[in-house]
Amino acid sequence: MLELSWFSIKLFFKGKLIRDPIYFIRQMTIGSGIGTLLLVLLAQLEIPFCIPITVSSLVTGTMMPFLLKDFKMK
Repeated sequence: MLELSWFSIKLFFKGKLIRDPIYFIRQMTIGSGIGTLLLVLLAQLEIPFCIPITVSSLVTGTMMPFLLKDFKMK
């Protein structure tokens, strides 16, 4: 398991893992931006801070498979 992870990390930093890195970065930025915006907006409410963290994490985690459905690796 660790060997597979190490191999993937080496390929990623050599630029041989992701077929279209611009698409990957754009989709990750969109997902992270929406999650961060949701967290900041919910943190303004008078509720315990653990609730906005949980909600924004769930929304971001649910959204990522849809954003990366066309993601292709080499």
